[in-house]
Amino acid sequence: MTKAYWVGTYREIKNQDRLTDYSSLAGPAIAACGGRFLARGLPAMAKEEGLIQRVVLIEFDSLELAKGAYESEAYQKALKALGSDSVIRDIRIIEAA
Repeated sequence: MTKAYWVGTYREIKNQDRLTDYSSLAGPAIAACGGRFLARGLPAMAKEEGLIQRVVLIEFDSLELAKGAYESEAYQKALKALGSDSVIRDIRIIEAA
């Protein structure tokens, strides 16, 4: 089975309190779907027009599990806690090569 990864980058954090609320719900929701946090925080270095912005990398055992985690009821509850104007971010789900 090919592993899959969520890669999230935060371009701007507008409301840290709501991000904290989201994180307290999202972490357990992702873990319940088999997600494992591999890295999160600011990059040690950014090259070739990269930005020093918060990055989160989560591993799943399959693309189906990664997609299912995002669509799960528990994760959707976390997104609701985050709201639509608390952060500007980009989340991508990719399969391992």
